[in-house]
Amino acid sequence: MINIIPSKDRYHADFGWLATNWHFSFGDYYDPKNMSWSRLRVFNDDVVQGGGGFGMHPHKNMEIVTYVLDGELEHQDSVGNAGVIHPGEVQVMSAGRGIFHAEHNATKDKPVHLLQLWIEPKHQGNTPRWEQKQFTTEQRAGKLLPVVSSGNIPGTLAIDQDASIYVSSLKSGESVKHSVAGTHAYLFVTQGEASLNGKKLSVGDQARVADEKSLEIRANSDAELILLDLP
Repeated sequence: MINIIPSKDRYHADFGWLATNWHFSFGDYYDPKNMSWSRLRVFNDDVVQGGGGFGMHPHKNMEIVTYVLDGELEHQDSVGNAGVIHPGEVQVMSAGRGIFHAEHNATKDKPVHLLQLWIEPKHQGNTPRWEQKQFTTEQRAGKLLPVVSSGNIPGTLAIDQDASIYVSSLKSGESVKHSVAGTHAYLFVTQGEASLNGKKLSVGDQARVADEKSLEIRANSDAELILLDLP
């Protein structure tokens, strides 16, 4: 089963400093039929204006993955971590038994475009931790590049869940194949147009996949993608 959800059907909110599209119930948006997909609880597509950001706030028992598409995002947390996430860079914050953090646009005059994903962990009360890693355009060119896993894929950032995250940059006409390890998958197109097992997606569209063991992603124009393999 592959269910394509067009970009226009996402929940959109504009707070001035933040323009966002929420793929699942979040904040003041609540839909009991749209709470999660497998262990993927949150998928937010955010654009934060220069000087804007999220003040210090708490999280608990959640694996939080941030992927910056454009601009620079500054991170600070209550256990002493600090850093700036640049385009193509991925950050993992395991909230565990509890952590506070803040995220701000690192510039005053340019927006930052980011994806933030929350994945439910396998265990409760883990020790909070944070790490980030740069992945280049060349590394993801023409293939699915693994960036996050349970720790079973070398070179990836680790989370406490049997899930993997891949990013890809495909030229028009290029295709990649993926054998799904779990029972669910999730594809999001951040640029361009693509097809998933023959079903077309445009920029901003998402595909929720269940019980499909083999996926073929083809770029119908130059495209940027993120793919989740979920339990």
